[in-house]
Amino acid sequence: MATTARTEGGPAGRTVFGHPIGLANLFGVELWERFSFYGMLTILGYYLYYSLTDGGLELPKATATGIVGAYGGLVYLSTVLGGWIADRVLGMERTVLYGGVVVMCGHIALAVIPDLAGVAVGLVLVALGSGALKANASSLLGTLYEKGDPRADGGFTLFYLGINLGAFIGPLLTGLLQTRLGFHWGFGAAAVGMALGLTQYIVFRRNLGDHGRTVPNPLPRSAIGWVAGIGVLIVAVIVAVFVTGLVKLSNLSHVTTGVLVVASVVYFVVMLTSSKVAPIERTRLRAFIPLFIANAVFWSLFQQIFTVLAVYSDERMNWSIFGWTAPSNWIGSIEPIWIIALSPVFAIMWTRLGGRAPTTPRKFAYGVIGMGAAFLLFLPMSGTTGRTVPALLVVGIMAVFAISELLLSPIGLSVTTKLAPEAFRAQMMALYFFSVGLGTAMSGVLSGYYDPAREFAYFGILGLVAIVVGAVVFALSGWISRLMEGVH
Repeated sequence: MATTARTEGGPAGRTVFGHPIGLANLFGVELWERFSFYGMLTILGYYLYYSLTDGGLELPKATATGIVGAYGGLVYLSTVLGGWIADRVLGMERTVLYGGVVVMCGHIALAVIPDLAGVAVGLVLVALGSGALKANASSLLGTLYEKGDPRADGGFTLFYLGINLGAFIGPLLTGLLQTRLGFHWGFGAAAVGMALGLTQYIVFRRNLGDHGRTVPNPLPRSAIGWVAGIGVLIVAVIVAVFVTGLVKLSNLSHVTTGVLVVASVVYFVVMLTSSKVAPIERTRLRAFIPLFIANAVFWSLFQQIFTVLAVYSDERMNWSIFGWTAPSNWIGSIEPIWIIALSPVFAIMWTRLGGRAPTTPRKFAYGVIGMGAAFLLFLPMSGTTGRTVPALLVVGIMAVFAISELLLSPIGLSVTTKLAPEAFRAQMMALYFFSVGLGTAMSGVLSGYYDPAREFAYFGILGLVAIVVGAVVFALSGWISRLMEGVH
């Protein structure tokens, strides 16, 4: 319910449920962006490897899942470009708007352009647009609250709810359309969803007031030429590596992983050696390194929902519900349901525990260990053939995925802002997204080793490796906490 109050949050201090009214606008655009993103992502792998007679492109499965993983990594890599455009050219508010337009165009390309040409054009546009929107929507929301405003945590919780509502609804609709009418109808639904999000954003754009309209560090006219030159050079290099065969669809996830590793190392070196970073900030940066690695390991397993587990859902799971067979891509909607249900539980739990809550490094350790344990839960079903794994059983395993995510993901965003050097606050958040992108790209690399005949080894080895990594972080938690220098 909208009211008027003496708060800074929008025109005339208008609020909705006690929050700045601009929250409703950002909630809506993020919901529809995630609807389109996850709706498309959950059917993308099938489109790439299904046979031509089933409407697919008939690529090898390992190549298809590798592309999905690489694409996810590139989305997070492009958040750096989205942040730079907002800081130097457009400002956050316009970058969110134009990012949404680019996302919509990408989904339209997937819907109307046939074969790999549509995939190439569509995924590039969606990656760039999602990177721009994702990099700035959360930051723009933060500007609606004054520093120390107690409503901020609640506002971000509502925003996170919008993300998961979109992630839940998107696969449900695109899956039904894909199985009943074809893949391009599913991609078209993603485009329509993004169009709805943009429409409500534009209609109620005034609710954001002047927030995010300014460009913090405008690019001088004298620099436009060399920036354009660098952009052309980057595009030329990308085209060259594909034309010469250095980068192919079959090794795209490997290359993306390598690029993210190099970019992350460069970021760490630049910040650790910068004269603008105080000694105590440098110590905190060193504390972030093991957390960065643990985060990448976590997401390399979690993001297999869209690679290996998408194949698993299609070939191994029995989706029969009272005689009706649900679409295989609905596996992408299960985990968001658990997140929506369990988020309030975790919020209450952390509040009641207060100072008795586990330290941040230990929460990371529990999250990674939980993710490894979730993979081990697939072991009892290994060795069977055909679609014999009950969907209800996987629904239960997805609850462990969700608990692990809630132990690590919100905590990771929070601790990143706390450990960030003052001179590198934006870059530090980009570094966090690099760890997520690195894990996502790795999920594509790892998917190449999946074989239904060797399921026990695949799930068992990855699960145990994750548990070992989590155990190491737990053992080092005291040392990491000391390096964090007062950050909890």
